[in-house]
Amino acid sequence: MLTKSQIRECLDEMENMFPDAHCELIHDNAFELTIAVLLSAQCTDALVNKVTKDLFKKYKTPEDYLNVSLEELQHDIRSIGLYRNKAKHIRNLCERLIEHYNGEIPADHKELTTLPGVGRKTANVVMSVAFDWPAIAVDTHVERISKRLGICRWKDSVLEVENTLMKKIPKDEWSVTHHRMIFFGRYHCKAQRPDCVNCPLLHLCREGKKRQKKLEQEI
Repeated sequence: MLTKSQIRECLDEMENMFPDAHCELIHDNAFELTIAVLLSAQCTDALVNKVTKDLFKKYKTPEDYLNVSLEELQHDIRSIGLYRNKAKHIRNLCERLIEHYNGEIPADHKELTTLPGVGRKTANVVMSVAFDWPAIAVDTHVERISKRLGICRWKDSVLEVENTLMKKIPKDEWSVTHHRMIFFGRYHCKAQRPDCVNCPLLHLCREGKKRQKKLEQEI
């Protein structure tokens, strides 16, 4: 496991590599962001943005999503994985917003997780990006990077990863670290072909060292 100073080095290096890391889901408000994050489950941000470009022109409010049939909404997001279930979640979410929150996304983490289709990760993203609330949303990139580097244990659950990162990273850096880790995982330390050879963190990375050693043995 990495020491406190080694974790600091990782955070600083990710900042150097991706100083402008940010949420890549295109949105204009908390409601659009919530819909976009819901759609992004098991799907790339690039594909979500392609779909929401037209979706957000057609649907502006929770009422708009309920004024069309389920089949029409499914058709509008059909290129996204699990679109049938996601369409149902969106309609149920909109119903709850209208019934309990005057059609507005609540700026409260606990309340957000009561919305259909909104789990802890989605709530963390919305609270962080839309409401500037410190949070670390553990997606596949954040989990992979945390475990490869040795900040967290391989056996840790998603919630354990989140709790460990919150303990080891300064609170005022939670949100920005979340974005930097995503960029690091999305564009550098990829799931299948991580760029270990050109990684500035190779000397700290247990996974990278194993991969390099295996590569050298094969050569």
